[in-house]
Amino acid sequence: MSEPTAPSVPPTPPVPLSALLAREDLGLRQIAGPPATDTVIHWAHTSEMADPYPYLLGGELLLTAGVHVPEAAGAEGGAPRPGEVESSGDYFEDYVSRIVAAGGAALGFGLAPVHDTVPRALVAACEAYGLPLLEVPPRTTFSGVARAVWQLMAQARLAELRRVTEAQQSLAAAASRPDPVPSVLRQVAQRLSAHALLYAPDGTVIASAGRAPVPGTQEALRKLTAVVRPDTGPESTPRDAPASATDSLGDTQLAAYALGGSSGFVLGVATRRREPADHTIASVAAVLLSLLTGEHQSGAGAARSSALVRLLLGAAPAEVAGLLGSGGQWLVVHARPENGTPDPVGGAALGAALGSPLIDLGRDVVRVLVPAGREPAAQPGWTLGVGAPAEPDGWPSADAQAARALARARATRAPLVRHGARPGLSELVPRADAEEHARALLAPLAAGQALTETLRTWLSLHGSWDRTAVALDVHRNTVRQRITRCAALLDTDLDDPDVRMELWFALRHH
Repeated sequence: MSEPTAPSVPPTPPVPLSALLAREDLGLRQIAGPPATDTVIHWAHTSEMADPYPYLLGGELLLTAGVHVPEAAGAEGGAPRPGEVESSGDYFEDYVSRIVAAGGAALGFGLAPVHDTVPRALVAACEAYGLPLLEVPPRTTFSGVARAVWQLMAQARLAELRRVTEAQQSLAAAASRPDPVPSVLRQVAQRLSAHALLYAPDGTVIASAGRAPVPGTQEALRKLTAVVRPDTGPESTPRDAPASATDSLGDTQLAAYALGGSSGFVLGVATRRREPADHTIASVAAVLLSLLTGEHQSGAGAARSSALVRLLLGAAPAEVAGLLGSGGQWLVVHARPENGTPDPVGGAALGAALGSPLIDLGRDVVRVLVPAGREPAAQPGWTLGVGAPAEPDGWPSADAQAARALARARATRAPLVRHGARPGLSELVPRADAEEHARALLAPLAAGQALTETLRTWLSLHGSWDRTAVALDVHRNTVRQRITRCAALLDTDLDDPDVRMELWFALRHH
């Protein structure tokens, strides 16, 4: 296992030897060693030293014209004299073994001006030690080979950077969806051709995506997550856990990334191969998942807990509003996902986008309490209704306003509707008088909450049966039946615009 660093960009990728051989302008030819598809080179280096070992870093394509080869070892023409083959074999065996010991990736032997052909003993030594041997034709300079290596590395680097940029954009878009955690995991799996899993602090898998893993992968990943997860048990000894760790299971490459420091959530990734940019892409996903799953236990969080406890114990909202982190007026926002039902992580992401951690997750609707100074904006994948700014004692009224605004937004297919955008005539009437009139006028409907809400929605949508049915999630015939019942109970003509106006006035103060 290892703890890789977290670079901002992927390291320069190596060049497949096969890509260099494919360059027709170079005319290189492999004459010994394993297939070029199995070899990668990190740079090219020229040396005429008889022992290049001290000057190699590993991964090089070593280029030589054979100046260092003794005349006896390099003679290949005619019949060999006694002892010549043994001498050649010993020299080239020592030479190739030192290159392999230094980690050299391949050897390029230039023809002319010293040698007309590659010595047969060198070919045999490269075959014996598994070192790819290339024949460099006289027309190809070593500097040309080195330049081609750097060109191929630059092209590979550009492709990797483009891959990282595209992955970052897709991951950011996934994090803004109503179901951000599953969306981010799907993007990780797609971008890395991997199996991605999100582990809870107790080690259970809470979400997964991607190709089916080979047998044993999930168990191996689970063990790897213990390396990056901080100890939280009562008998555990505190330790600094690494941010990430890697391992392998046969041909499967495993990686684990700790989310949010000490939160205990871990991202696990299993891939068939590990590309240079994979760690960067997975690290970006880990940062996003940390934001989506993090539970920030700060002083503000403790204050919010205190506010909840005091409310449950009977304190008035005005007494605890100061603990919520903002004084004055607040906005109540009702939000409904365009697809599916809200989930805790999606609700938390919505609250973060609106600038408030005060979230109530309902069966179909998420309610968010937002300081009035933060103007809510439309959110991708959500339909929002916003109540008027209200002091704590007016929160119940603002909650009802937000619910009606959400119903209107859904009926009109608007991403966001605000209640009371402009002052109305109703504000010219004293509130107590308006409420008394509303109770008297709507008394016949007092026993039927569904009738009152249907009438309110129907009037707000200008008498549209279809849009009212959509807003209330009922059949349009149900709307007709309820409105007919309202007209009968109120003993009035609902087609009369004066009647509608008076009823709307009363409903707003009901």
